[in-house]
Amino acid sequence: MSRRQLERGRAVRGMVTEQGIVPLDSGVPDDDDCSILHIDMDAFFTGVEQLRHPETGGRPVIVGGTGPRGVVSAANYQAREYGVHSAMPMSRALRLCRDAVVFPPDGAAYRRVSAAVMDILRSVTPEIEPLSVDEAFLDVAGARRRLGGPVRVAELIRSRVRAEQGLTCSVGVAATKFVAKLASTRCKPDGLLLIPTAHVTAFVHPLPVGALWGVGEKTEQTLKRLGLRTVGDVARTPPEMLRHELGQALGTHLAELSWGRDPRPVSPQSVDKSIGAEETFDTDVFDTEVIHRELLRLVEKVARRLRESRQVGRTVVVKLRRGDFSTITRSRTLTEHTDVAREVFAAARELYAASGLHGVPLRLVGVRVEGLEAQERVHRQLAFDEPDSDWRAAEQVMDAVARKFGANMIGPAVLAAREEDKG
Repeated sequence: MSRRQLERGRAVRGMVTEQGIVPLDSGVPDDDDCSILHIDMDAFFTGVEQLRHPETGGRPVIVGGTGPRGVVSAANYQAREYGVHSAMPMSRALRLCRDAVVFPPDGAAYRRVSAAVMDILRSVTPEIEPLSVDEAFLDVAGARRRLGGPVRVAELIRSRVRAEQGLTCSVGVAATKFVAKLASTRCKPDGLLLIPTAHVTAFVHPLPVGALWGVGEKTEQTLKRLGLRTVGDVARTPPEMLRHELGQALGTHLAELSWGRDPRPVSPQSVDKSIGAEETFDTDVFDTEVIHRELLRLVEKVARRLRESRQVGRTVVVKLRRGDFSTITRSRTLTEHTDVAREVFAAARELYAASGLHGVPLRLVGVRVEGLEAQERVHRQLAFDEPDSDWRAAEQVMDAVARKFGANMIGPAVLAAREEDKG
């Protein structure tokens, strides 16, 4: 079984036993020590688009860039049946699935729905660790007295997400984060799978080595060179050999995971390490003014996401890719944390100016803000010459307008001029 076959999964609502996977309705779930849930939304981006466009029901739907260099960000299950998957060039996706409906990504819409889903999860337990906009770990041990066992909590979550958001999610239930995530992957879409501790090794050992966290293509090749093709093969290999071939940390990590052992707790304090955005041009761009406008557009998007998540950052990173695919990044750490687009753009523009790529054709530009902190933890010190009415207040007003009328309804005048030129 390949890694992509594992990811495809099949709708399941069951429990792993000695006889294999049996329906949950066939007996009392053995979930006493399985307090970790992994919630994974099903085809999230395309699901949101289909809610907004009901006429696409039952049709293959793709979200991604539509230009000559566009790539697939997400595909619904109908599109996946044609072989379409994320990161595939859009041109190839449309050759495989000519009847697909394509929508450009709408990050603001996805984040709004994600926030609503996360609110549902937080109403169950404060012990939640979001991994991305469409998945999270929960530790529901503390919710047992109020809501029942883990399987019952998982059913409650699935029911509420469907009723309140019109979307489906898949839930893995296990004693560890690693096994819970494997379970949610195996039961997609719209499934629920419980893996009792007594049956963990029977479930994980037949899986391909690529199912182990930390195994990328290079590590997978190394393991296969050693004759290790399944998780069970790794489990039966002396840990000393794994450490010798893969290094101390990774070898030990894989030896533990191969037996389903994963001591990492759910970490509610987990936050984004960075927030960024990038754009691949339809044709290489060498015009400095166009690059500046694109950097500003990306900065506006990043700053808005910072404010939406109530975070501020201190390090600005610019990513520049030439037409020959060679890529450089440049960064600058500011004197204070910020979520103000004007301040981030000033740094991004200076980084581009110092890159030595003025007039060099660029295929892609990107902006990222790192060193994030929760907004309420950072005190902003006003300079003596800084006016009382600052740019942050103005950008917050723009946020309010964008939430009510859409992100494209307000922004810097230079970006509006750009849209007029394109029209």
